[in-house]
Amino acid sequence: MPEEMIKADGLVKIYKTKQTEVLALQGLDLTVEAGELTAIIGNSGSGKSTFLNMIGGLDRPSAGSLSVGGKNLFTMTEKELVLYKRETVGFVWQNNGRNLLPYLTVLENIMLPMSLSDTKKKREKALGLLETVGLSARRRSKMNMLSGGEQQRVAIAIALANSPRLLLADEPTGSVDVKTANYIFDIFSELNKNGQTILIVTHDVALSRKVKRVVAIRDGKISSERVLKEAYADRIQESGIDWRQEETQDEYAIVDRAGRVQIPADLLEELGLKDNKVSIGLHDGKVVISRPE
Repeated sequence: MPEEMIKADGLVKIYKTKQTEVLALQGLDLTVEAGELTAIIGNSGSGKSTFLNMIGGLDRPSAGSLSVGGKNLFTMTEKELVLYKRETVGFVWQNNGRNLLPYLTVLENIMLPMSLSDTKKKREKALGLLETVGLSARRRSKMNMLSGGEQQRVAIAIALANSPRLLLADEPTGSVDVKTANYIFDIFSELNKNGQTILIVTHDVALSRKVKRVVAIRDGKISSERVLKEAYADRIQESGIDWRQEETQDEYAIVDRAGRVQIPADLLEELGLKDNKVSIGLHDGKVVISRPE
């Protein structure tokens, strides 16, 4: 059986203020296996960044269960959580300033978060990571000498510094041009080929359509999944494909454990409902949802 890297069951997150409560996650269920490259998409406020922060140990769930790499995030002490964030997950932010220290060189930035070991080993590993992200020639540069795309590639190397089992990326191509975004995705793709488990939150349509598995979150729950069509699986790096326009994936609705399905908003609008009632029937092996007579 494949190893489960992420296992979320009935995950709930409630943010409380003096006057109200906001349900950011409403019973989210998701399993991600070790070695997967998965993207999460959804509108602003859908709960995708909240979910990523929980997996990264930056936020605590309100209810349900969440385990990463076999570790239960509900029962961790603060000390265990610190070790978890250092050893199990690596984080790449859209705002790469959260990862980078401007007064250090590129090489020093990558060496800084490494686990305790001698300087020679740290340097050797950092140089290897720089080669992975294509920045070996920039190792002595300070951050103000790098472009935004180069800084983001340094941030990826930093996130990999402690060999995390899971790499998390929150809008990693959100502030770079198309060419750099493609290069960054190629880095993630190559890392994944070498066994790295990666979870990406993105609004980038082109990026999401290259990923083998895409999970859509709506109103704090998984609403659908997209799977890359076999015809595109070996064409990820082809420049002749318009990844923003071509339908590269098959989309599937998700049935939760209570038998509920989220119907896409455009289909509901086309159905022209007068209220919140629908007729459901089984015809020729198909479940048919229709407007009441």
